[in-house]
Amino acid sequence: MPLKRARLYDLLTLCTAIIAIVLDQWTKSLVVRNMTVGSQMPFPVFGHNLVFEYIHNSGAAFGMLSGGNGSILLAVLIAAAIVVVGVIYVRMLNTGPLAYKIVFGLILGGAVGNLIDRIVHSGYVVDFVSFRIPEINYYFAIFNVADACISVGVLLLFIMVLFGGVKRDKEAEPAPAVAEPLAEQEASKETSAVKHSTSENNE
Repeated sequence: MPLKRARLYDLLTLCTAIIAIVLDQWTKSLVVRNMTVGSQMPFPVFGHNLVFEYIHNSGAAFGMLSGGNGSILLAVLIAAAIVVVGVIYVRMLNTGPLAYKIVFGLILGGAVGNLIDRIVHSGYVVDFVSFRIPEINYYFAIFNVADACISVGVLLLFIMVLFGGVKRDKEAEPAPAVAEPLAEQEASKETSAVKHSTSENNE
C-alpha cells in the first residue's frame, strides 16, 4: 500500500474517533442541561418506542454491572481496553484496510467518550437513549452514543474477521488436480510415438 494512502487512512481513523467522542459528549451535555435525572422525553417521529430517559449509570455499557462500588474497577478496565485497542492499532499503522481502521476508530472513540464521563462525573456515565415496545412489555437497556459506537464497531469487527477467515479458507483450498492427468496423457503419447518409431527402424 502506498505510504500516502496509508497515512490518509490513519487520518480518517483519527477523525472517526474524534467525531465519536465529540458527538457523545455533545449529546450528553444537551441531556444534562435540559433534563433532570429520571425524566423522559419522547423522540420525534418514533413516539413512545424511542425515548430520551436521563439516568446515571455507574455500571458498564447498557447498564450492565451497575450498582455497588465497582466504578473504579470499570474505569481501569475501560482504560486497559483503550490501551489494548491502541496497541493493536499502532501495529497497523501505515498498513491494513480502511474498513478495519474505521472500526477501530469507532471502538476507540466510544471507549474514550465513556472514560471521560467517568472521570468528569466521578464514576458514572450519562445514559439517555431508551428503546422500548410497551405493547409487548419489551424495554431495552438505556444507552448513549459511546455505547452505540462500541457495539457497532465490535459487531462490524466480528463480521469482518468471520468473513475474512472464511475467504482465506476458500483461497487456501487446493486446486483440482487436472494438470497431472493431462501430463500423464502427454507422456503416454510420447512413449507410444517412441515405440512406434523404434519398431519402424527395426523393420
